[in-house]
Amino acid sequence: MIKENTLYMVVPCYNEEAVLHETANRLKEKYASLIEREMISPDSRVVFVNDGSKDKTWDIIKELHEGNPQLFSGIDLARNSGHQNAVLAGLMTVKSLCSMAITMDADLQDDINAIDAMVEKFHEGNHVVYGVRSARDTDTFFKKFTAEGFYKFMSAMGADVVYNHADFRLMSRRVLEELSNYREVNLFLRGMVPLIGFKSCNVYYERGERFAGESKYPLKKMLAFAVNGITSFSTKPLKLITAMGFIMSIVSVLAMLWTIIVKFAGASELGWSSTVCSIWFIGGLQLLALGIIGEYVGKIYAEVKQRPRYIVAEFINDSKKEEDK
Repeated sequence: MIKENTLYMVVPCYNEEAVLHETANRLKEKYASLIEREMISPDSRVVFVNDGSKDKTWDIIKELHEGNPQLFSGIDLARNSGHQNAVLAGLMTVKSLCSMAITMDADLQDDINAIDAMVEKFHEGNHVVYGVRSARDTDTFFKKFTAEGFYKFMSAMGADVVYNHADFRLMSRRVLEELSNYREVNLFLRGMVPLIGFKSCNVYYERGERFAGESKYPLKKMLAFAVNGITSFSTKPLKLITAMGFIMSIVSVLAMLWTIIVKFAGASELGWSSTVCSIWFIGGLQLLALGIIGEYVGKIYAEVKQRPRYIVAEFINDSKKEEDK
């Protein structure tokens, strides 16, 4: 029987040995404060999800669990499944054990003190509480420009995303149960959670710098994440291809008329540069269109195979170990 106000923190980890002890210490202090004020149940836990780390991350998680099994739990994925899958693996593993769950990265950039406000909003009847950055003062110009551009572009493409929100959020058990019904392989939780509905609100916080270690999201991964988000929640790129095709058809007709006029005017040698440029331009558009269509076809290919999104190799919780069947 789940006690009321049981909070499970899901913390995905990939090569986080440099920061994990500090993260655990700060969460321990925060939990003690929340339990003392009776905001959460003493049965609340912190669950670290090891996403196929190559360093000593899993060893540290087991050490934390053995030192304090009443607070720290761990999930070890069989291989590296990616950040979004690691978050989902943690949520789906604990959804039957908690009344609310908060997801937070291990690098301490998310403000742990914002957890208090999230839990308060949950008590007020909100099923989803989004942690939203109030400013991007710690970001470089390039990071700030690309990140804000991503959210604006997603909105322009018709995707329902919360501006300046990453994966720092609280969800009620009811929302977690509904989230389990979403079976897509190509995960983009920032777009999936708003689709579920229910009463929600925002909690604003200042995002700090990474406490230790290196960012797990270089430019290449950021671009891949953006493409995945756009193609997972919007068909506008395909509609843009149709629109471009229609426009190019009109341009082609006009070019044909221009060619006929020039021919009868006796200046058929003119226009060589414009013809060559047109060929290159149209060829580039065709390749771009094929690339966009290919992204969607690739997603269809991944979805129809219905391979598991993650495999839990081990779940340690209150000194019990369970193997994924």
